[in-house]
Amino acid sequence: MAVKGKVLIVEDDRAICSFIRRVLEANGYEAVIVSTGREAISLMASHCPDVVLLDLGLPDMDGMDVLKSLRRWSLMPVVVVSARTDEREKVRALDAGADDYITKPFGTSELLARIRTAIRHTRTTSANEAIARDNRFTARGLTIDYGKYRVYIDGKDACLTQNEFKLVALLGRYAGRVLTYDYLIREIWGPNKACDNQILRVNMANIRRKIEKNPAEPQYIFTEVGVGYRMIEGD
Repeated sequence: MAVKGKVLIVEDDRAICSFIRRVLEANGYEAVIVSTGREAISLMASHCPDVVLLDLGLPDMDGMDVLKSLRRWSLMPVVVVSARTDEREKVRALDAGADDYITKPFGTSELLARIRTAIRHTRTTSANEAIARDNRFTARGLTIDYGKYRVYIDGKDACLTQNEFKLVALLGRYAGRVLTYDYLIREIWGPNKACDNQILRVNMANIRRKIEKNPAEPQYIFTEVGVGYRMIEGD
């Protein structure tokens, strides 16, 4: 089964963690679990998950502080999963940047639907109407399928790794615009990798070997020397 995305579970209740992990893994997601706010902040920066499930009642700090810390550098989707049912708590979390709020107890179908929605909104939020409408970006034989998390060249799967797909998908969302090195690194690998252009260059070289007929003369992703990368505009 293809991995649909990486989910960071920030929860100190072992029974709930075990339940959520089983549900996610049974439905094709990779689950990473932490029990404290400090661990969460560290792993959000190093793993850059596709979505965070965040409990507010953590043992070392309030989940709201975790959310505020994340929003200083990323728009990574966050679904609050909390026993706090007060409407003011929900409003406070949403105003602080949470994408959604689920109260415990919850059903598996609802949880999965909220996760799918949070990831879809992040991966397809752009001025590109074709992506928003069809969940796909196409350009000269290249297809980015945001629903299947796959990139195809003339109908053949390019077999990109998860980070390689994230890079191509991000560039596709802003096709025609130059995305700086720092922006790409921060969005894919987090703020701790800032100014480490080598990791970006290595991944881009691998991507070009997989999608370009001649990596030395790319037709899909162009380098703006000293600035960043730009995806060709869509069909």
